[in-house]
Parts: sequence; C-alpha cells; structure tokens
Amino acid sequence: MTVDLKPTHTIEIKELIKIADKTVCFEKGEYLFREGEEADRLFLVISGKVQISKITSEGRELNLRICSGNDICGELTLFTDTPRYLFNALMLEDGEVAIIKKSVLEKELFKNSMLGYEFMKWMNDHFRRTHTKFRDLVLHGKKGALYSTLIRMTNSYGVQKEDGILIDLPLTNQKLGDFCGTSRESTNKIINDLKRKNIISVNKGKITVHDLQYLRDKIDCENCPVEYCNIE
Repeated sequence: MTVDLKPTHTIEIKELIKIADKTVCFEKGEYLFREGEEADRLFLVISGKVQISKITSEGRELNLRICSGNDICGELTLFTDTPRYLFNALMLEDGEVAIIKKSVLEKELFKNSMLGYEFMKWMNDHFRRTHTKFRDLVLHGKKGALYSTLIRMTNSYGVQKEDGILIDLPLTNQKLGDFCGTSRESTNKIINDLKRKNIISVNKGKITVHDLQYLRDKIDCENCPVEYCNIE
C-alpha cells in the first residue's frame, strides 16, 4: 500500500500504517461511525474526504471539520473506559481508510516513545484548531462564524486567482451554514450582503473571496498559523 505522506506527520503516519488492522474502501454517503456508537477503532484516511459533524440539541447538524488524506478521526476515544463516538463521520466521496484497533494503538503509544510524542503533538494541534473555531462562533455570532469559515476554507481549499482566492470546493449555503451552526436563511442573508459589497462572488457553486482582509478585520483575526486556521 502506498500512502502520500504529509511532511508534518510523516513519523506517526508511517507507524500507524504498520499497526493498522486492515484497509477498507468506503463509498460516498457511507458512515465510518455514528455519534453514540461503541468506539473501539480509529480511522486513518488514506484517500477521499470525511465530514466530522455533531447533532445539536435543536437537531441541527454542525460540521466540525473535513478529514482528508493522512488525517485521523475517532481519536477522542483513546484511554477511556467503554467509549462511544462523540461525532458522526460521513464519507463525502469514495475513499480508502485504514482501521486501527483502539487497544492496539494504546499499547503502541506506551511502547513507542517517538510515536507517543508525535501523537501528542498532533492532538495538541487538533485541539487548538477546534478551540479557535468555537472561539469565533461564541465571540462573533453567526456572521463572525461564517466569516471565520470562509477564511478557513481559503486556507484549506484556496487557489490564488487574479481577482482573489477561489475556494475550490462546491458549497451550498446550507453546507456553509452547517459549518457554523446557522440556518440556510441566515447564511443566505450574510452571503448576499458580502456579494453586494463585492467581498465575495459565487460562480457555479464555488466562492471567490476578493477581500480576505475585510473578513479578517471583522473577526479581529489573530493571524494564526495556517495549520491552526483551516477547515480540516
């Protein structure tokens, strides 16, 4: 099996591949796991994209991140008794996923100090990304949460063009709303306002951000490193 390794996580990814129980091909629309299910496995994404989401008390789906090649999901179940998955993991496109038994990884983290160290670094980065996302949502409300989501999208899927940064990912207003906990109607209103001000434009479902600094200024952007300010 050949894996295209991300430079920042080469050591732990190599080790995780070694201890994977098996690899499985999943189709778009399949779930790796659902919130509340018994959790005894972790998943290493080899190809494809996986959406991690949470159902709120109001029944609304909140998309937390998108995992792609070499990302891990299901990691919050480690070192807990009778764990259950806290989120849903949905395949957004066909892909291949390596499955690692929770018990095997826990033993390996104790035995392999380098793997344990690298895994702790990865978890710390993951928690920092999650913290900044919720900070933007809590401190800046619906509009700020959407601005933050657009900024993160440019970091994860942005392609520099002459007139701005193209987010090279088809997005409906409903999908955007799911990333920041807002309704489709609220998202429509904010998006239309940004279009009127020529901050963004939309063509065939893809958004181009023409004035990224405007979005940053509105949420008092701290210019976090890109690895902490993305949607993945």
